[in-house]
Amino acid sequence: MSGAKRTVNADSRGGANRIPGKGRLTPAKTARFTFDGRTYQGLQGDTVASALIANGVHLVGRSFKYHRPRGIVAAGPEEPNALIDVMRDNARRQPNVRATVQEVFDGMTVASQNRYPSLSFDVGGINNILAPFFAAGFYYKTFMWPKQAWKSVYEPRIRAAAGLGVSPTEDDTDEYASRYAHCDVLVMGAGVAGLTAALAAAAAGARVILCDEQPEVGGALHYDAGVTIDGQDGYAWAQDAARRLAAMDNVTLLTRTTAFGYYAQNFVALAERVTDHVSRPARSAPRERLWQVRAKRVVIATGAIERHMVFANNDRPGIMLASAARTYLNHFGVAVGRKVGVYTAHDGAYEAAFDLHRAGIAIPAIVDSREQPGAEVLAEAQALGIEVLTGHAVTDTKGKLRVSAISVRRVSGGSSVRSIVVDALITSSGWTPSVHMFSQSRGKVAFDAETQRFLPGIYAQDCVSVGACNGTTDIAATLAEAVDGGERAAQAAGFSGSARLELSGTQAFAWTGGMAGAAYGAGPEDDVKAFIDFQNDVCAKDIRLAVREGMHSIEHIKRFTTNGMATDQGKLSNIHGLAIAAETLGRGIPEVGLTTFRAPYTPVTFGTLIGHSRGDLFDPTRKTAMHEAEEAMGAAFEDVGQWKRAWYYPRPGEDMHAAVNRECRTVRETVGMFDASTLGKIEVVGPDAAAFLNLIYTNSWDTLKPGRCRYGIMLREDGFIYDDGVVGRMSDDRFHVTTTTGGAARVMHHMEDYLQTEFPHLNVWLTSATEQWAVIALQGPKAREIIAPLVEGIDLSNEAFPHMSVAEGRICGVPTRLFRMSFTGELGFEVNVPADFGPDVWDAIRDRVEAIDGCAYGTETMHVLRAEKGYIIVGQDTDGTLTPDDASLSWAVGKKKTDFVGIRGMKRPDLVREGRKQLVGLLTKDPNVVLEEGAQIVADPNQPKPMTMLGHVTSAYWSENCGRSIAMAVVAGGKARLGQTLYVPMADRTIAVEVSDMVFFDKEGGRIHG
Repeated sequence: MSGAKRTVNADSRGGANRIPGKGRLTPAKTARFTFDGRTYQGLQGDTVASALIANGVHLVGRSFKYHRPRGIVAAGPEEPNALIDVMRDNARRQPNVRATVQEVFDGMTVASQNRYPSLSFDVGGINNILAPFFAAGFYYKTFMWPKQAWKSVYEPRIRAAAGLGVSPTEDDTDEYASRYAHCDVLVMGAGVAGLTAALAAAAAGARVILCDEQPEVGGALHYDAGVTIDGQDGYAWAQDAARRLAAMDNVTLLTRTTAFGYYAQNFVALAERVTDHVSRPARSAPRERLWQVRAKRVVIATGAIERHMVFANNDRPGIMLASAARTYLNHFGVAVGRKVGVYTAHDGAYEAAFDLHRAGIAIPAIVDSREQPGAEVLAEAQALGIEVLTGHAVTDTKGKLRVSAISVRRVSGGSSVRSIVVDALITSSGWTPSVHMFSQSRGKVAFDAETQRFLPGIYAQDCVSVGACNGTTDIAATLAEAVDGGERAAQAAGFSGSARLELSGTQAFAWTGGMAGAAYGAGPEDDVKAFIDFQNDVCAKDIRLAVREGMHSIEHIKRFTTNGMATDQGKLSNIHGLAIAAETLGRGIPEVGLTTFRAPYTPVTFGTLIGHSRGDLFDPTRKTAMHEAEEAMGAAFEDVGQWKRAWYYPRPGEDMHAAVNRECRTVRETVGMFDASTLGKIEVVGPDAAAFLNLIYTNSWDTLKPGRCRYGIMLREDGFIYDDGVVGRMSDDRFHVTTTTGGAARVMHHMEDYLQTEFPHLNVWLTSATEQWAVIALQGPKAREIIAPLVEGIDLSNEAFPHMSVAEGRICGVPTRLFRMSFTGELGFEVNVPADFGPDVWDAIRDRVEAIDGCAYGTETMHVLRAEKGYIIVGQDTDGTLTPDDASLSWAVGKKKTDFVGIRGMKRPDLVREGRKQLVGLLTKDPNVVLEEGAQIVADPNQPKPMTMLGHVTSAYWSENCGRSIAMAVVAGGKARLGQTLYVPMADRTIAVEVSDMVFFDKEGGRIHG
C-alpha cells in the first residue's frame, strides 16, 4: 500500500462506512491524514483505527514472526496488531503507537510497520510457509550449535529481525513535563465505577485525582448503549458527572492519562498525553506529562478486558472483539462491515449483534459454542430475525487480506461444515477483570471457580477495587459498590462526611457465560493456527507443545512460547494460554499459576520518563550563588557531583599547575578566598537534637556548648566511615551540621531514616539547608584582617572567638553565621550568608583580598592544602572499608559512649585485627615524581605475578609549599610500616616510596590558631 499519494473516495462525513445518525462525533469537524501514502479523511475525535475502518481499511500491519496480514482487533490499549508509525510535520516520528489510542489530527502522517516492500505484499510472508520450522522454542534449540557461531552469525541476524517498528534516528524535538502531586483519594478509571467513586469521595470532602486513559470519561459507556443511570442515557450521565467533578475545587480530572505503575506506599505514576492529538500544539506546551502521585487511598476502577475466541485462522483482518465493533458503531458512528458474523461464548456479543442489526448491518448468523445461551438474548435475536447457531463453533476462516467467509460446524461433532459469507467477524469469550494495577500493588489475586476469573484477593496497600475489575458487572451493584468504595476511601483518609449518593441504574441484559468453549475450533492438530497472542504469533498448539516439552509452570510456558511477552503484555492472551495449559496438563487453572503483572500497564515513552533530562539537562547542574562572579574572574570549573565548582583561577600565561602552585603559596603566605557553598548543610532542631546527634555520630554532642563547633565522624551499621563534617551548636536545641559536598543528600536520608525507624521517640526535626546558605571560606595568616572591618556584632579576637567557634552577627550589613574553622591548617573563617546576598558579600571580600595581593582559589588548591595537613576527604581517602582507627581518627570516637550507629560493627574481630589497611602518608624517593591516584602498592617489586598488593594511593599532589610531591594511601598494616620503603609498579617504571605520617606541613599545628 506504499507508493504515490492518492485520495481514497470517501463521503464528506469522514468515510464511506459512517452510519448516518450514529456516533458522537461532529460531522463538520474533519481531519485529513495519510496512511501508507494514501490520503484519508476522518472526523475530529476519531482514533486512527476508527478513521481507517470508516474508510474501509482493515489491513493495518503484519505479525512479528510469520508476517501474517493483521487487522484491528480492539478499540483500546489492549490492541495487539494495529501498531503504527506516526509523524507530525515531517519533523518527529514515533513508532509502535496503538492506532486504537492515537487520535487523528489534520496533517498526520501514518505508516504501517514490519513489512517490506508493502503492506499488501510482504516478502516476510515466506515465514508463514516455513512455520513448521519456527515452532515454539525453536530459538532455544536452533541457535545453541555451533557455540562459536552465536556472536558472529546468529546474534547479528536475530537483532536485525527483532522488533516491529524502527527506532527514530532524529533528535526528539518535543518538550516533556513532570509534576508531583498529593491527594487523599486517587481514582484509576473514569467509567461508571470510577466516576461514582470520585463523586462519593469528593462529596465527603476528600481531595480527589481522577484519571482515565480515554479522551472522554465513560469507560464501557462508550459502547454500551443499553445502560441508563438515574433515568439518563449512561454516556450522557458520565459527561454530566465529569462536568460536576471538574467544577469542584477539591477534584483534579485528568483525561488522556494512563495510570501505568503502582508502587510502594500508594505511589502511582501517571502518563498524560497532552498534545498528541493536536495538529499544531503551542510551542510552550509539553507533548506528555509524567504525574508522580502519592495518595492516602487508591480506588481501582480499571474495568475489564474482553477476550477473543480461539479457532483456526482467527487472526485475519476484519476479525475483532464484539465490544470493539460496538465502540466503533456507537461512539464513532462506524460500521466494521456490511455483513458481520458473530462467534461467541458470552451473551455480551449478542448486544453487539443487536446494535449492528438496528443500524442496518446484516448479521448472517450468531454462532454460539454454548448449547444454552441466556434466554433474554435468544428471545431478542429471534424477535430481530437473527439466526442463532447454538452448540456450534467456527472452525476456520477464509480470505487473504480480509476475512471473507467462516466455516461452522457443531461442537458435538459431525462432518457437516457450513460456510457463511461475511466481511467482518466479531467474537467474545467473556471478560477478564483488569487486575493489573491491583497486582502491581503487590495484592494477591484469587481464582473464582464459578466464573472462571481471577479477582482481587488479599490487599497489600491502602486501596480498593470497584466495578468490573472487581468482578461486578451488574450496573446497580456497580453503583452501590462504587459509592461505598469512594466513601470508605475518603473516611480512611480522614474525612467523616458522607456523600449520601443514591444512584439507580438499569442495563439491557444480564450477561452470562464465558471462557468455557472459548477454544473450540483450536483443534488438537499441529497444523492448526489458532492464535492466542496475535503480536507474537503464539497459537494454541504452541502452548500444548510447551507442556509436552515438560513446561508445567505458566511462567516457564510463557518464556518458552513468548505468550504474553509482546507490547500488549498479554491483555488478550494470558488467560487463554493459562486455560489451554491447564486443560493439557489436566489440572485446574489455579494450579498452573498466573504470570506476574508488571509496570508499565501500557508502553510509556522515554521522553515521558526522563522529561527534561537530556542534552545539557541530562545530568542536572547545580551552581552556587557566586558562580557568575567566579566565571567573570576566569575560573575553570569542574563537576563535583551535580555541582559546578571553581577548579582553579588561571592568570594570563598560567596553566593549571602554575595557577594551583600560585594559589597554594598565596593562601599560606597571605590569604585566599574559596567558595564552599556546596558543602552539605543540615539544620538539626529540637529538644532532643543533642541526643539524636549522639546516636548518629561517634563522638559526644551534649557536652558541646552553644557557640562552639566539633568535628564529627558518622558510621554505617557495619562500623565503616560514612561521612564527616564540622557541626556547630547554635543554641541548646539547634545544630548546624555540615557534610561532604557529594554526601549531603545521602546523609540527610541516612539521618531521616534512623529518626523515623530507630529513634522515633526523639523530638527532632531535620531540614536540608544546603542551598539556603552561600559560604565563603577565608584562609591564611591575614584572614582576620580581611573580614574584621566587615563584621558587626562578633568579637573576632583569639580569646573571644577561638578556633572551632561559631557566632551569629552581620557582615556587610547582612545576617551571617560565622565559623572559625579551617580545612587548610591556616587561620580560617567560613562566612555563611543567605544565598541571595552571596554575590555581594563575595565581591566585598574579594576587593579586600585583592588589595593585599591575596587571591581566590579553587578545589584543586583546596585538595593540595588539606593533603599537606593530612585532612581526609571521605569518598576519596576512604573507600567504604575504613574504620575511624584505620583513618587515624580514633580520637573522634567517644571513649565513654555506650551507643551510636556502628558501635557494634566497630567491635567485630575482623575490624580490630592487626594488618588491616590503614591510611598513611607516602613520600617518593624522587621528590619530583608525583604518584598516580589509584596506583597499587607492593612490598617487593620483583615478586612473581600476580603480585600481592598491599594497598593503593588515594591522594597524590605536587606541594609547592613543601617543595616536593606528597601522597596519602591505604596500606595493609600501614601504621606499623612507618619509615619502610614500598614500591609503586607502573607501566614504564617502578617508583620507590617511604611510608610516613600524614602531616607534611606545619606538623606542630600552630598556624591554625593564628
